[in-house]
Amino acid sequence: MATDTARWTDYYQKTAGRPPRPTLLFALDRFAAPGFAVDLGCGDGRDTIALLRRGWPVLAIDSEAIAIARVAARPDLPPGGALETRVARFEAAAWPPADLINASFCLFFCEAAAFPALWRKVIDTLKPGSRFAGQLLGERDSWAGRPHVVVHDDDSLGRLLAGFTVEMHDIEETDSVTPRGEAKHWHLHHLVLRKA
Repeated sequence: MATDTARWTDYYQKTAGRPPRPTLLFALDRFAAPGFAVDLGCGDGRDTIALLRRGWPVLAIDSEAIAIARVAARPDLPPGGALETRVARFEAAAWPPADLINASFCLFFCEAAAFPALWRKVIDTLKPGSRFAGQLLGERDSWAGRPHVVVHDDDSLGRLLAGFTVEMHDIEETDSVTPRGEAKHWHLHHLVLRKA
């Protein structure tokens, strides 16, 4: 446990101060008024803060207690913001119906066997006219084949998107270095999906 805490603390220190994800901002710009948001895998709150600043009540969920502690201690936490936090894996977490489910760079860490049920839960808890914003990994990502990492080929991705209006689907393939110093090839699907 101490090793995991130290690893995540190092990650959050290296990524501190980064802006909210473009997928979230794209989704937010398509709402006429704030609703209720769930921020899955919220990390240290880069997206949660952006939601709160725009007047959205937020349930922020992360499996790491250090992440939730960092969200609660952020100096830029808007005063009076309606924030609820929960330490839980998103596969096991429950949340109420939402106008926006944000899942930035996290759903691909779901257990593969649990992913279909998790995606069904996302669909079922999105209200009509609501949105999902987040990323999924494609099959050419360098993490493909790792245990506890879910990737999608074009066919499986197409099945996931069925029933949604696709407002954004940007495909990114790039080589970079992760905040932990690991060389990485990314094959990402940046998504904003609207439920009918």
